[in-house]
Amino acid sequence: MPESNASSDLALLIRAARAAGKIARGFTGPKAQRWDKADGAGPVTEADLAVNAALEAELRGARRGYGWLSEESEDGAERLSAERVFIIDPIDGTRSFIEGSRAWAHSLAIAEAGRVTAGVVYLPMMDKLYAAAEGQGATLNGAALAVTAQGQMDGASVIGAKANYVAEHWRGAVPNFRREYRPSLAYRLSLVAEGRFDVMLTLRATWEWDVAACDVILREAGALTSDRRGGVSGSTIRARRWMGWSRPIRGCMGRSSALWPDRA
Repeated sequence: MPESNASSDLALLIRAARAAGKIARGFTGPKAQRWDKADGAGPVTEADLAVNAALEAELRGARRGYGWLSEESEDGAERLSAERVFIIDPIDGTRSFIEGSRAWAHSLAIAEAGRVTAGVVYLPMMDKLYAAAEGQGATLNGAALAVTAQGQMDGASVIGAKANYVAEHWRGAVPNFRREYRPSLAYRLSLVAEGRFDVMLTLRATWEWDVAACDVILREAGALTSDRRGGVSGSTIRARRWMGWSRPIRGCMGRSSALWPDRA
């Protein structure tokens, strides 16, 4: 059996992500066959399914004892007894893919006992590959990543959807920060790891495949990750509202949280 430490797992994820990019680029987003998932869960295309099938064959073929959790695969109880689990979003930003935008990504991670130990986010149309293994730092196309040193919410650069900034979500006035948005949750989180933004937050329901890869990439770049209540991640991936920020930002997280507790 191949060596299964974080370093060799990361190398496997990198190879698989690049192969997935070749498959996805073989489809034209606006012309790809698509379906709408039940319960308003969003669209899925033939590209999502083709990438998912290829990733499952390659990754599970290389690590037969690992469990499998993917947005585009039927979930089962088998993974719950596995020591290590692949957590996969074949195409994060499917709507962006359908529109013909470049801002969509493959998000691949491996968790051991609930803790993410290796992760890759790859944007094939931009040739940007974010990668990290626990204890080995985070990189973008091989160059080391580090987050910003911003320490206050006022003046911070925040990336997220407009709905996050509605006054009802905040204690007191909404802080004075610069706001921007990019499609693909994985890309938005990766931009914080890259140091291009100070904070990313989302208040919508968030699944493991949405955030797992970025959890380790952010931590290895020096960031903190949290749920909406301010509970710091790093031990298990269970958050249903997700945030990543470059440093403990006063008035935003922790005991002095400016956000109301999660009402969900």
